[in-house]
Amino acid sequence: MADNPEPSGPEQIQAALTGGVPLGRWKEGLMFDGINPTPGLKSASNWFPRSEAVGSDEMRITFMGSAPFIRPGQMNTSILIELGNGDKLVFDIGEGSVANYVSAGHALNELDKIFITHLHVDHYGALPYLYMFGGWAGRWHKKLRVFGPSGRTPEFGTAHMVEGMKQMLTWHRDAFSVFPVGQGHDVDVTEFDFRDNGGVIYDENGVKVIHWQRSHAKDGASAYRLEWNGLSVVWTGDGRPSLLDAEFAAGADVYITEVQPELVAISSGVQGVPPFLGRYTIDTHHTPGYAAGYLAKRANPRLFMTTHMPFDPYINEETVAEVRQHWKGPFHFGAPDGIVVNVTKEDIWVREGVLPDFPNSRAPQFDFDDGQLVVPEPPTSRAEIQEPFVREQEIPPADYYPEGYHPELLQEWPVDGDLVIPLEMMPPQMLQGMGAAWTERQAYKKHISELSADE
Repeated sequence: MADNPEPSGPEQIQAALTGGVPLGRWKEGLMFDGINPTPGLKSASNWFPRSEAVGSDEMRITFMGSAPFIRPGQMNTSILIELGNGDKLVFDIGEGSVANYVSAGHALNELDKIFITHLHVDHYGALPYLYMFGGWAGRWHKKLRVFGPSGRTPEFGTAHMVEGMKQMLTWHRDAFSVFPVGQGHDVDVTEFDFRDNGGVIYDENGVKVIHWQRSHAKDGASAYRLEWNGLSVVWTGDGRPSLLDAEFAAGADVYITEVQPELVAISSGVQGVPPFLGRYTIDTHHTPGYAAGYLAKRANPRLFMTTHMPFDPYINEETVAEVRQHWKGPFHFGAPDGIVVNVTKEDIWVREGVLPDFPNSRAPQFDFDDGQLVVPEPPTSRAEIQEPFVREQEIPPADYYPEGYHPELLQEWPVDGDLVIPLEMMPPQMLQGMGAAWTERQAYKKHISELSADE
């Protein structure tokens, strides 16, 4: 072969690379009309935690929990939406899902905006853990914010649930008060009228979230639509197929609904649920596959997805067949856990996330807008909340540390008041670990500034 062979002709190149298709691609079957990898992906096949920043004009959706029954590979339902402006919004926070957030490289103190569709425990069961350990892990300077529907009467609303959660955690909160707390134990609840269909419940930083009712056997279940930068995603939560879904999900970039396949007799042998109980549950609470496809056809999103379902071969094939009865456009499962969707105005791409089995938690992330790290003084001490007798029974450290080795123990708060550390005095590795999100936000601000200057 010559060192510098002559290039092939343009027509030959086009025929080889694109099959001569004017838009520059082969015809890719039934599922991929308008589906392409977005810019900036490290790999089009898999997503690896903390390997890619969300583009300034991009949205990333990650399924952190995808099933009503917990099992390895499928925690209870939770969906994370990350935006190019640095925002992270969590929609439902089902039991076990926190493990996937940690595995995906998210610091717990970053997860401070939680939208709950309804008060079945598989949609908010991890909230107590996030509340307590997110506060311990650096959510000192902002409250946990919880958004959710009212009930027909106050005791069935989100605010009542949160108050009950705080009461349940009374011992835990007091025990953790020997650590820095600040606002970490505060919860700001936005409880909206579940009947206010189309009402705006969040409108900040260019992000808007609206809601509408879902028929889920009891008043007080809602769906959400998030809009930002000309992009939109819908998460319905649980419920029966509804004309309201078709109305408020219309034209969404990504439309996600729950789905329950109608295989009650077969599933009874696999899962042990009596057929009559499965049938009754679907017909009073959930969306069958045929109805999901019907709604997708009416809403006509760029990408339709289903989640909150067992991810099993015997179910999956049937679900696709049912959905395809009506919906012929792009379709993908939001299961198992770790499915990642990147969305821009031009492209959408779905990948499996590669989540490690034994991850370490990411360091708390801070804004550092004032040029320093402020660690609040703990509100109490062990001496105030623990009888001296039990401390007197502690084995002296000198009895178990090897001879010649005795670390400096830190059993009392090291300063009077808050601990304030200027950034220039922080060790580089500590600043790098805690400031990654801050660095990303600065990059976004620079991008917006450059766009404004160009205009």
